[in-house]
Amino acid sequence: MPHNWPSSPKACPAYMLGNPPDGTRLTVAGLVILRQRPGTAKGIFFITLEDETGVINVIVWRSLYKQYRRALISGRLLRVTGRLQRGFGVTHIIAEQIEDISNMLDTLLNVSTVPFTID
Repeated sequence: MPHNWPSSPKACPAYMLGNPPDGTRLTVAGLVILRQRPGTAKGIFFITLEDETGVINVIVWRSLYKQYRRALISGRLLRVTGRLQRGFGVTHIIAEQIEDISNMLDTLLNVSTVPFTID
């Protein structure tokens, strides 16, 4: 029986990314701690998110970057839905949807209103 992995508004925490099978579609969320768009990456954009349990590597293809450019450049707290991919000892999310949820940062001070949970 397939496991119901968290989806919006819940998010899969970083520490659980080793559990779902490769290729699973899931949602993650976290603070943006790194943005990279190397010239050698042929338009691929990389972001690193951090939640309270660890870091999450996200890959954004060029076509998706154009669609979510504003969120990728200015968002401080992002929710990303995509496919889990593992290879060469690295786990990352191939982004399909990106949502800037920076407006929820103020709610993080009040634990009872946190928009996503760790189960």
